[in-house]
Amino acid sequence: VRPRLADAKFFFDQDRKKTLASRVPQLANVVYHNKIGTQLDRVQRLQQIAGHIADALARAGVPVDKAAAMRGAELAKADLLTDMVGEFPELQGTMGTYYARHDDEAEEVALACSEHYRPRFAGDALPSNAVSIAVALADKLETLVGIWGIGLQPTGEKDPFALRRHALGILRMLVETPLPLGIDALLALTEQAFAGVPAVKPAREDITDFLYDRLRGYLKDKSYTTNEVEAVVSLRPQRLDDILGRMEAVRTFAALPEAAALAAANKRITNILRKNTEAVGEVAPALFQEDAEGALHAAIDSVRPGVEAAFARGDFTAALRDLARLREAVDRFFDGVMVMAEDAGLRANRLALLASLHALANRVADISKLAA
Repeated sequence: VRPRLADAKFFFDQDRKKTLASRVPQLANVVYHNKIGTQLDRVQRLQQIAGHIADALARAGVPVDKAAAMRGAELAKADLLTDMVGEFPELQGTMGTYYARHDDEAEEVALACSEHYRPRFAGDALPSNAVSIAVALADKLETLVGIWGIGLQPTGEKDPFALRRHALGILRMLVETPLPLGIDALLALTEQAFAGVPAVKPAREDITDFLYDRLRGYLKDKSYTTNEVEAVVSLRPQRLDDILGRMEAVRTFAALPEAAALAAANKRITNILRKNTEAVGEVAPALFQEDAEGALHAAIDSVRPGVEAAFARGDFTAALRDLARLREAVDRFFDGVMVMAEDAGLRANRLALLASLHALANRVADISKLAA
């Protein structure tokens, strides 16, 4: 052990004779992937992505030092060129933080050098501050979009670039931090960073599907049922900072006595609307012929303000609980009204009524997924 420690002390002393920043240009000599470029190319992409993420967070009211995020991204891979990491590869990132502190870099920048690798494994801690989070997201998004874009997406058990782990890391940061960032926007700004790399083909739709599949597994690991997960994830929410609140609201709603009937009715409505090929316009109360039509329309109007107000303040449980008040009116409608009437105007109006109900009912989750 002593010779190894002596070597480490020597490497440590030698490495500190050069700053991390002075090593960055040498990353041009380290190939990341022959279709994507060098580690320097990658660092430049990380800077661009981290800067855009910092801007997005700032617009959403999350304080983050953009300059520090870009500096953290610039230095993130510099310790790959140190003797210490060359001898002890497992210290990658860790040594970056020590050397950045030695170079009198800001503490957030120093932490980003190691924390941008987080989470490294299931259950690992997330980055501790907004700068590290911006760099960590940039690192994982760059890997996911770049490697997928050159056709090396996971197949079966093969995942040599750990894209599943990177995807889960992205999701955990969005959900658990939580971050008010949209999935599509993050993928779009990452694609922009690859604009000058012709080998990287756009694959946003496939990557988005991949992320939502990982999200399903993540939520099931938190003991939510398949139906509860599908009720929320099938809507493909862009922002995930409120998804756990939605999941708890769905679970609470599913326990209500009205839930089963409303879920079945919503499933029926979904099927009716899916089969309809006609344009659905606005509801015209003057065309109602059955009392149940007017009753349902009035019930929807009565609960809408409460549902929308609860949704706006993030109280998804209250929003779904208010929807439960519609059960009687919905049951009456389906018991006494023929939706697909022969008269085209009457049929279109009833479809519009169901569409308005469907839109309101699915603000939080697709409750039809709760139907057995």
